[in-house]
Amino acid sequence: MLLPGFIDAHTHVVAGSVVDSVMEYVGMARFGTIAEVLDQLKAIAASKAPGEWIVVRNFDPAVQEGPDALTFEELDPVSTDHPIFVFNASGHLAYANSKAFQVAGIPEDVENPPGAEFVRDENGKLNGIMKNSIAFLQVLGKYPALAEADPSDALLGLLGKWTKHGLTTVSELALGGLSQSPADIDVMFGAARSGNLPARIRAYPFYTIGSEAWDKAGVKPNAGDAMARIAGYKLVADGSNQGFTGLQREPYLDSDSCGLAYMSAEELKEVAVDRATKGWQLAIHGNGDAAIDNVLAACEAVRDAGVDMEKVRVRIEHCSILHDEQIERMKELKVSASFLIGHVHYWGVAMRDEVFGQEKAKLLDRCSSAEKAGVGFTLHSDFMVTDPVPLHMIEMAVTRRTWKEPDYVLAPEERISVESAIRAVTSEAAWQLYSEHEVGSLEVGKLADMVILEKDPRKVSPDSIKEIKVLETWMDGKQIYRS
Repeated sequence: MLLPGFIDAHTHVVAGSVVDSVMEYVGMARFGTIAEVLDQLKAIAASKAPGEWIVVRNFDPAVQEGPDALTFEELDPVSTDHPIFVFNASGHLAYANSKAFQVAGIPEDVENPPGAEFVRDENGKLNGIMKNSIAFLQVLGKYPALAEADPSDALLGLLGKWTKHGLTTVSELALGGLSQSPADIDVMFGAARSGNLPARIRAYPFYTIGSEAWDKAGVKPNAGDAMARIAGYKLVADGSNQGFTGLQREPYLDSDSCGLAYMSAEELKEVAVDRATKGWQLAIHGNGDAAIDNVLAACEAVRDAGVDMEKVRVRIEHCSILHDEQIERMKELKVSASFLIGHVHYWGVAMRDEVFGQEKAKLLDRCSSAEKAGVGFTLHSDFMVTDPVPLHMIEMAVTRRTWKEPDYVLAPEERISVESAIRAVTSEAAWQLYSEHEVGSLEVGKLADMVILEKDPRKVSPDSIKEIKVLETWMDGKQIYRS
């Protein structure tokens, strides 16, 4: 079966490749409980000299059984000799022990950055939980291995591994997140110039660096070439639903919290209008329904500023909790969605039982409703949140079965056809990334990016799509992977 090369429209390959190379995985695929995670941290500590860092990723209390978070209370008994940093799978939360706070020079009276938080306990004392990268990078930035890693080698190595999944185009939706500066663009373009880049990259400068800094560095939309290109600008309205920082209209289940706005509604409008009127496509992260309200209000401000919405192609990243009237507004504003479909598979049961309750959880990743309304959409991994395996993403969208309860289908009415799911990781993804003229379909005049599968995904049991073997991956007419 020959298909266009697969495209993941939302990953984090520049920063993610370095993180992947210097952090150990402690996620649900290896550890089902938090007790097991803590035992693993103790084992790592026993193998390291005092003062060496312990840094791990993909921890998630939403699906791993145990306490709701890791605080000083849980992490200090593991070690007070080693700084410990634990990255939440959502990418929006992190946890550290008191030694890490000490090494990073985080004082007890530290002020919360705008849109972020150093969490405190009931006595007003820091407890080791950090919300939003603006906060936790102040700790992680002191980890020596991050500075010592070669980002170009890490990027080439990571993308080389992904060829076995049939990926030929990927993305960086937070360019600048690695160096906290425009310098990340040099990593991406440098890897492309090497001639060894095994996948195309479409990148989005990150808002936390600041528009002025990107402009001063001379970064412009569409800069680059077919191998590596600047596609748009990334804004973030809120955090993560499973991390309880997604911004909601109503409080979370059994809670009085409605989450966290990373950017205020007014700031979101202001920056969106500024970027869009200067020719930037906008990719705006929105998980909670209130955050999506703010995103759509910003889109209306962009339209009212005279911007051609068909050209700016605003996309809502994750677009997780979506009401009918919001889908209608998206259609009216010519806004598309990019769904992190792993939210349904890996976190569906947690969304139902711990985060939202049964009714609101049905509003998660509404692929079929978007399709019926004529709203375009893609499927993505948000690596490192989930692994970038397009065939598995197709299966998740087609079946909507959950990892924790395999017989449970979350909102079966939102299942889509295999054909639609394939488009969401090929032609639709190319369109969102402003690359439909060169990739995303097999047509004369386009680049020869292709994947050869052992079987036709339309002709196997939907529950076995992810088992289909990728036989070959081709890019620019050259074979870059063979099973």
